[in-house]
Amino acid sequence: MNFYKRFCNEVFDEKGLLKKLTFKFEPNFNFAYDVVDELAAQNPDKTAMLWTDDYGTEKIFTFADLKKQSTMAANYFLSLGIARGDTVMLVLKRHWQFWVAVLALHRIGAVGIPATNLLTKKDYIYRFNAAQVKAIVATTDGEVVEHIDSALSQSPSLKIRISAKGTSAPGWSDFDAEYVKFPDTMERIETKHSDPFLLYFTSGTTGMPKMVWHDFTYPLGHIITAKYWHNVNPDGMHFTISDTGWMKAMWGKIYGQWLCEGAVFVRDFDKFTPADLLPLFKKHSITTFCAPPTMYRFFIQEDLSKYDLSTLEHISTAGEPLNAEVYNKMLEMTGLRLMEGFGQTETTLTLFNQVGTIPKPGSMGIPSPAWDVDIVDLQGNSVPTGTVGEIVIRTDKSTPCGMFGGYYQDPELTKTVWYDDIYHTGDTAWQDEDGFYWFVGRTDDVIKSSGYRIGPFEVESAILEHPACVECAVTGVPDPVRGQLVKATIILAKGYAPSDELKKEIQNFVKQNTAPYKYPRVVEFVDELPKTISGKIRRAEIRDNDKN
Repeated sequence: MNFYKRFCNEVFDEKGLLKKLTFKFEPNFNFAYDVVDELAAQNPDKTAMLWTDDYGTEKIFTFADLKKQSTMAANYFLSLGIARGDTVMLVLKRHWQFWVAVLALHRIGAVGIPATNLLTKKDYIYRFNAAQVKAIVATTDGEVVEHIDSALSQSPSLKIRISAKGTSAPGWSDFDAEYVKFPDTMERIETKHSDPFLLYFTSGTTGMPKMVWHDFTYPLGHIITAKYWHNVNPDGMHFTISDTGWMKAMWGKIYGQWLCEGAVFVRDFDKFTPADLLPLFKKHSITTFCAPPTMYRFFIQEDLSKYDLSTLEHISTAGEPLNAEVYNKMLEMTGLRLMEGFGQTETTLTLFNQVGTIPKPGSMGIPSPAWDVDIVDLQGNSVPTGTVGEIVIRTDKSTPCGMFGGYYQDPELTKTVWYDDIYHTGDTAWQDEDGFYWFVGRTDDVIKSSGYRIGPFEVESAILEHPACVECAVTGVPDPVRGQLVKATIILAKGYAPSDELKKEIQNFVKQNTAPYKYPRVVEFVDELPKTISGKIRRAEIRDNDKN
């Protein structure tokens, strides 16, 4: 039940909380061989994944199943000409084929590039050429195949197209029909710690997406994620809601969870509908759950008394700042405290509320024992308690397990964020007297008005406590007198309509719930907010529109 301890050493404080964690790197560690195959040997019939869809289909994958099927897929990929070091894009939504395919890539030492099915022609052209993508495994759902095919003439590196979930298109191989024909044994292909393992394109909030790559030790960095933040139960069922196209899937749907011997629950759906998901907790005995705050906001708009959530033991959240109002509502409705965590595509979990502690609502928590986290000023000096600065990772003593290897084939771009043994996250926060970090905003999102520095998150949190507001973005809009005014762009909840009276009501509400100088002098009601493909609000686009 403590398989993960094979790869790390833990030190605890007098209260029994994790104080320090160091890693034991086995020679040429490879997650597919050294975790999945070892678990298959120790307990072959143990459930690793329960996969379901909206049509009533259920598939149980044991560790033995995953070893067998991913080995067959690895042999299949090799037969097509995919080899160690090749870059292979995976556009597989929440299909079970993702887990088989990504493990197969790990086995042969190829570089997996998970991506969203929301990409279009221009997105594929950019990604194919930037990463020199050799092969793609993609869903046949929607228009994914059409977009990829339309990009072919401008994507010379792409040689191999493989479809999954459905009949193959002309020029495409059929993953489902073909991989099962291959042997379920193979000689181990040796990989190195430093080999590229995964490559992710960032969401591109301020420019073209950057290519973040991680090496083969990356999965070990998620031991803390699963054990001490998600509170994964080896005999339970963990549900992280993310699509496989986003890095959060690697945080919650595979590595740390299996290192902790827990099963993962997957629901393959196209549209997030709270009323469809909430009955699944009892039906499938889900014990731990993680989702971004936005999804919890939709949950609390439902009548949760209609649903049995009694199997839940622990809930967590990440992906965007957590508003205290969401925390308090979930505690009231479930009796569970939402445990927030923070990290980036470039890292694993760097700040978190550890299992066994009581979080402060709205705080990201304290630094992970595996990371040297600090808050600094513009000169790189640590700031005093209570002072806003940039969150950074210090790497002068060691590079943390789970830290990215840099931006793929672009050392100059890497140096813009990681220099003088400090990695700059671009996120600002302040630390209280108990060591808890409180998010303020991106470095370029901070509003400077009449001499005040105003973080958008605090204003957004106050606005979202008003029942009329379901989502909002706070930005600075140019003003000749104050420099900038605080502006709130708001999506209203059901039953509310835009009006001058409602604007005034929201403004007064913010004045009463935070420092009055922070209230939004400009309020705009909209039907939708500009977002990246990953769902992050593009405040820069709002600012640009206001300037124009």
